[in-house]
Amino acid sequence: MASQEIDSTLHAALLAHLNQIVRERDPYFASQGYFYVREYVREQLAQWGTVSVHEFEAQGNQHQNLILDLPGQTTRSPILIGAHYDGVPGTPGADDNASGVAALLELARIFAANPARHPVRLVAFDMEEYGLLGSRAYVDTLKQQNQSLRLMISLEMLGYCDRSPQSQKYPPYLNYLYPDRGDFIALVGNVRTTPDLIRLQRQIRQAGKVGCEWLPAGLRGMIVPQTRLSDHAPFWDAGYPAMMITDTAFLRNPHYHQNTDRLDTLDLDFMTRVCTGLAEGVRAL
Repeated sequence: MASQEIDSTLHAALLAHLNQIVRERDPYFASQGYFYVREYVREQLAQWGTVSVHEFEAQGNQHQNLILDLPGQTTRSPILIGAHYDGVPGTPGADDNASGVAALLELARIFAANPARHPVRLVAFDMEEYGLLGSRAYVDTLKQQNQSLRLMISLEMLGYCDRSPQSQKYPPYLNYLYPDRGDFIALVGNVRTTPDLIRLQRQIRQAGKVGCEWLPAGLRGMIVPQTRLSDHAPFWDAGYPAMMITDTAFLRNPHYHQNTDRLDTLDLDFMTRVCTGLAEGVRAL
């Protein structure tokens, strides 16, 4: 797979975004970087339409989820694709989660130019690292407004790849079912997303030419708690079909939440393939 050509334009665009986003960006301990990245994301999304702001209060301060709605070929319920732009104090957060935000921005460009069947809603979530606060607040608003979703996709760490044997770790017993090399992207959904997990896996493997595995997490992920550690979990709890797309974070990446989570640790070819496959996968839903 690695010998296949990659989309050089997408590769360059992802790198350009990462160069802007990879920096300390905690809202309290690195506020300059935090506000810089928030405005960068707003500016990039605004190229493709009107960016709306979902404001919520957390720890006595106002915070913002940034939202761009793109039309689809039909007027069906939207596919929501989200990624969190805040970071952990003390780390530049290249994989967590600059990688997800960079992919979000490129998916906005891709679907603005060539609409998917479903409308696509791009959401840059705030305050994920403080307990999924931005996504929880947003889900509350969706429920109050009785809004439906075709699917929610959380982009959570997409750029770390390790092809060494035994480089991939798992929660208990899953190691018997999945590869021992950390060179694939994982799709983790609630049970009702199983058909979508299968479709997305097929497209990511075929279009992205990258390994892809999927896991249906029963009981809203309670059986395997590690599956709940991103912005899809509040959507699971509220009954929405939702999934996380991830390089498996601390189960593979030794730089998770460390000051070493830097751009030079990412595999940009791997990340580009994931983004290519994901775009085609969403288009196929």
